[in-house]
Amino acid sequence: MLHVNPKMINRLNELEQDLLTRRQHAQHENWLGEIEGIDLTLTYLRTKRDEAERLTHRTVIQLGIPRARGDGD
Repeated sequence: MLHVNPKMINRLNELEQDLLTRRQHAQHENWLGEIEGIDLTLTYLRTKRDEAERLTHRTVIQLGIPRARGDGD
């Protein structure tokens, strides 16, 4: 699946708001298939946003530049 850059969290929040508005309209119109599709998309979006938010809290570990082993290593 797609890995989301943490810089895109705000965009995901905007997309979620749009989907919630669309879901409300679909519910008003009693479009059950549309509601189901939106709910599934919301689940995926929220999972990806949570994953991206977790990435913002991870510590970066510097491994250094790899080098070939030579004499004396």
